Amino acid sequence: MADKLRVGVIGAGGIAQSIHLPNYQKQADKVELVAIADVAHERARQAAEQFGIRHHYADYEQMLREVELDAVSVCTPNKFHAPAAIAALQAGCNVLCEKPPAMTVAEAEAMAEAAARSGKILTYGLHYRYTPEVLALKRFIDAGELGEVYAARSHAVRRRGIPGWGVFTNKELQGGGALIDIGVHMLDTALHLMGYPEPELVMGSTYQRLGTRKGVGLLGQWDWQNFTVEDMARGFIRFKNGATLVLEAAFAANVEKADVMQVQLMGVEGGADVFPLKIYQEKQDTLIDVTPVYLPKKGGHEAEVEAFVAACLGGPKPLATPEQGVTLQKIINAVYQSAETGEAVRIG
Repeated sequence: MADKLRVGVIGAGGIAQSIHLPNYQKQADKVELVAIADVAHERARQAAEQFGIRHHYADYEQMLREVELDAVSVCTPNKFHAPAAIAALQAGCNVLCEKPPAMTVAEAEAMAEAAARSGKILTYGLHYRYTPEVLALKRFIDAGELGEVYAARSHAVRRRGIPGWGVFTNKELQGGGALIDIGVHMLDTALHLMGYPEPELVMGSTYQRLGTRKGVGLLGQWDWQNFTVEDMARGFIRFKNGATLVLEAAFAANVEKADVMQVQLMGVEGGADVFPLKIYQEKQDTLIDVTPVYLPKKGGHEAEVEAFVAACLGGPKPLATPEQGVTLQKIINAVYQSAETGEAVRIG
């Protein structure tokens, strides 16, 4: 490996320019941004100029052939996660792929297999794992402060938060709406804190009630006439260890707050709300609430990219593994399958 980690980026859209590229730049002593590719070549060229990247391409396969890279961020629409990540792994690169893992379980499994064959790192942009609240609560859980966590709730609900940009409302390119975009974050956070139990049974319902109507857009005006995803998803997951999880995800719902991202855990020895972090216990015949103070301020995105770079340079492995990506994809797709068929889905 060169003196610095040679990084390329596939996809030059919003998540690349607002998250990946700036956070790689913050580690200029360890990272060299070498190349960027986007099918909209002008967008790649502009990003290259803005971030001081030497090479820009319209074709990421050409980039992987012509430029020597150690690591790649995949920042494309969901439809292209699997082919781009697999191509980068096969080219000998470590990969940080944005969430969700893929469009289908088969794609997520193929990505995990490609990582295993290559011996390279594959991790996902599940940055809430790196927030100070989740890092702190995971330490409490690992120390037994909550005991066995047997019930959880993941909640990612916006009042009128349908994105007015990008392809977030295009099912062909994204695979779904609120669940696969924002719900995936809180679902993964809950699973991570629960120890990623194996799912056994999934029930789900999806709704398309507000996204296909013109209305107030708190995140810009969306294309309501071409809205092809769900604006709300709800689900129930039972795990093989007997634990259960209720999930809710919505781009648009008639609720009070503009945006709520929350995970609730209930264990034998204690429970917790994660954002902000508060722990609920019974000690010395007294019910107590424990509120951490002075948690670190570093954001999850920055910490996630730092962890990926450190792992590529021989440090600890990233928190999100390819195998967990497969499990996460199984649950997401099972919710959609259950919603479509009206039947519970068993996961073997």
